[in-house]
Amino acid sequence: MADSERIQNPWMASEQTAIEMNADSRECSSLPHPPPLKLSNSDQLGIGARAFSAAGAAFLSAIIVNPLDVAKTRLQAQAAGVAYSHPLSNMTSRMGCFGPNMIFADLRCSPSCHRAGFQGTVSICPPECFRYKGTLDVIYKIIKQEGFSRLWRGTNAGLALAVPTVGIYLPCYDILRNWLEEFTAKNAPTTTTYVPLVAGSLARSLACATCYPIELARTRMQAFKETQIGKKPPGVIQTLLGVVSNVKSTNTPQNSLQGYRVLWTGMGAQLARDVPFSAICWSTLEPTRRKLLGLIGGDDANALSVLGANFGAGFVAGTLAAGATCPLDVAKTRRQIERDPVRALKMTTRQTLMEVWRDGGLKGLFTGVGPRVGRAGPSVGIVISFYEVVKFVLHH
Repeated sequence: MADSERIQNPWMASEQTAIEMNADSRECSSLPHPPPLKLSNSDQLGIGARAFSAAGAAFLSAIIVNPLDVAKTRLQAQAAGVAYSHPLSNMTSRMGCFGPNMIFADLRCSPSCHRAGFQGTVSICPPECFRYKGTLDVIYKIIKQEGFSRLWRGTNAGLALAVPTVGIYLPCYDILRNWLEEFTAKNAPTTTTYVPLVAGSLARSLACATCYPIELARTRMQAFKETQIGKKPPGVIQTLLGVVSNVKSTNTPQNSLQGYRVLWTGMGAQLARDVPFSAICWSTLEPTRRKLLGLIGGDDANALSVLGANFGAGFVAGTLAAGATCPLDVAKTRRQIERDPVRALKMTTRQTLMEVWRDGGLKGLFTGVGPRVGRAGPSVGIVISFYEVVKFVLHH
């Protein structure tokens, strides 16, 4: 009866609620604090449902942001000394290809380029046509010189990498976070704030070590242009076989073992980048999305609210983490594109960072920061929002 009166007289309900709150204020001060706001009511989901959600998120993200990943890798590879000039830009290469009886050769970067000049009977572009000046310049020149589809170079490796990696990463993070939150709440409440940082670092390390060779193949596929005209660029398997064969062809001792060890070349740099990235990302993302979900209704939020809150929090967290870890990303790229197998096995992340600093200073350490930040913000936002929305839908 009292409930019906409250419904019929909402102004009376508000007054009565205020009186009850004042009367109970002394009792509330002695009660334990309520548990933190849950991100969704999906804690009961199994590992299969979580992995399915994560794989779908990774698939979508890998396709959308791949052009920015290609631009970032090309800029970093160029700073490391990779040349993107025409493979027949010097006389020796032209003579080897066309022979001494060559009459005319058109070696312009594209048929529509008007900056080309003539060297004897050869029409060839100046070096500026093959040097990247920034993110948009990379995208423009790749489309003009190699074709629009080259912006998605390495997407097959990205998908082969993203689906299992994120399929391991996000479910493991969820499970570790939930377990650590329960453990710290009972035994060390003051350390609960650091749970996202620890869970994210551990989950990312596991995912990175499991799928690293595919990451190596993707970076090499994006960094290097195919030098033989009309030949299809190598895929993931061919790229990895090429890496192994380069080591086995050297006369170093135990080259058979090193041939497979080289598939994990640069994993230290990858972990040095990904562990801080995950720590910064999750420690920023969790409080941000808790606040956003609290503003839009908490446990009563619908799928659209969950999508918006998670995308916004993921975008901010991914942008901050990507900018902070850019020097480590430059070191990772340099180690992965090293073509000298002996040097690749001896390089360390610290030595690589010192080399980058010596060659380019602070600017060199942040080579490609624009496309990296532009890629990471939307990528993290897409992955997290898709993952949480699919979990939300599966639960409900």
